Amino acid sequence: MSVQREFHTKWGMVIDLDKCTGCGACMVACQVENNIAPTPDASDMTRVLTWMLVYKLENKQKFPNYDVAYLPRPCMQCENPSCVPVCPVVATTKDEEGGIVSQIYPRCIGCRYCMAACPYHVRYFNWFDPQWPAGMEKTLTPFSSTRPRGVVEKCHFCHHRFMAAKEKARATGGEPMKLAEDAYIPACVEACPTGALIFGNLKDPTHQVAKLSHSKNAKRLLERLGGKPQVYYMSKRQWVLDMLDNDLGDGSHGGVTGGGNHG
Repeated sequence: MSVQREFHTKWGMVIDLDKCTGCGACMVACQVENNIAPTPDASDMTRVLTWMLVYKLENKQKFPNYDVAYLPRPCMQCENPSCVPVCPVVATTKDEEGGIVSQIYPRCIGCRYCMAACPYHVRYFNWFDPQWPAGMEKTLTPFSSTRPRGVVEKCHFCHHRFMAAKEKARATGGEPMKLAEDAYIPACVEACPTGALIFGNLKDPTHQVAKLSHSKNAKRLLERLGGKPQVYYMSKRQWVLDMLDNDLGDGSHGGVTGGGNHG
């Protein structure tokens, strides 16, 4: 079992499910920003890499009561992550100020214990060496390294942007550990056309995420598991909030029971 650490800065995200239209702009932005190569066969969902994935939720009612919502799912960056203690080579850690769960690719041996431990399915095994079709290699950015096959990949809240924001703060005489609300924004948040994704320091009461995370309409995914995600979801629709617990509508929860050390 991991030992939960507290940080002065805790980067988090609030996702307003009533604003998300499921357009997928966040997914595309993530792919481009982090140099995620096109999958040879995108129809094989067991082999694709999607650090950010948008799920479709339905209330299972018939017209005119039918309703739908879209749920973007990055890594939850759990305060108490179950993926960290199972890694035999310390390739994934949560020890940096900011509370982002890291993935250190040169250490990863591809055992996939972390994938089995994560209840949110946010980790992906890289089955292929990254290859871009002719011409598309020009889309590669210098800010994120490509990963070889045989390692596990995941969202890290565009950590390179965090590093760049701290460098800019140092260069301009600012406080690198007291960044302004808009100084560090992941690519998915920046690309969202409806403003459904909000990012900031959950421990800074002046940041919008800190306020929204305490809203009566805010809830964390599978919160009962005890991982304490740093990603919150908001909705004014009760059936949407119930779905965050994997509620099946009859009081049961999709076969998932009990608490524990998940993340």
